[in-house]
Order: sequence, then structure tokens, then C-alpha cells
Amino acid sequence: MTQLTQEQKQELIRAALKAREQAVTPYSHFKVGAALRAEDGRVYTGCNIENAAFTPTSCAERTALFKAVSEGVTRFTDIAVVGSREGEVNTLVTAPCGVCRQALYEFCGDGLNVIMAKTPEDFIERSLGELLPFGFGAANVL
Repeated sequence: MTQLTQEQKQELIRAALKAREQAVTPYSHFKVGAALRAEDGRVYTGCNIENAAFTPTSCAERTALFKAVSEGVTRFTDIAVVGSREGEVNTLVTAPCGVCRQALYEFCGDGLNVIMAKTPEDFIERSLGELLPFGFGAANVL
């Protein structure tokens, strides 16, 4: 895991909170924001975007990841994730779903630092390897 300062972690969480404001959640009303930090320090944000068919829904983490990858960035160190029901204060941390864990694993491996936050001051951190033990990646298929 990286060694971000407390201030850098809080900045990443604030970016995720800001991204959450753009979430489109007419069905679940559960808004999620993510801020993915590239190895070079650039930050890519994403929000969840729901679809009535549900399967085409995009989670915040994958939105941020695909935005970065579409711009040629494929190496990352940290991601901050925040979520809550629309109009409510966070009472629990929001972890990436299984699909997002798998997508992140593809580019980040098990060392990605995952910051799951209620607020910039109240968060927990885990490595992606802790959230996705025995991850399945390129080494499994090549």
C-alpha cells in the first residue's frame, strides 16, 4: 500500500465526495463517488450511473477506472470510495462491489490502497488483496 499523508487521503476523499454529487440514481437512490489516484499523482473521479435494465449500470469505481484507462493511464496506487442514500449522512463505509474489485484487480493488483470513507476524517483502509483474496487476473489465463 502507498504511504499517502493524512492530508492527501483527505483530498482524495473530498474528490470522491464531489464526484458523488454527479451520481444518477433514479432507482436505488444510493449515490457513490470514487477518486482513483494514478501512480503519477493524477486523480480520476467517477460516480455511479444507473440504468433501468440494471446490468448496464456503471459503478463509480469502474467509471473512474475506465476514464483513466481511456486516457492511457493504467497504473494506480489508491482509490477513495464514498456512498450513501440520497439526502442521508453516511453511517457506514461503502466498499467496492465484487465486479469493481475484479476490474480494479486487472489494473492495480492486490496492492491498491482502498480508502472507504464516511467523511474525510472518518475512514478505513484496506488493500485490494484483503478485499479480494485469491484475485483472478492475467496470470490465471496466460
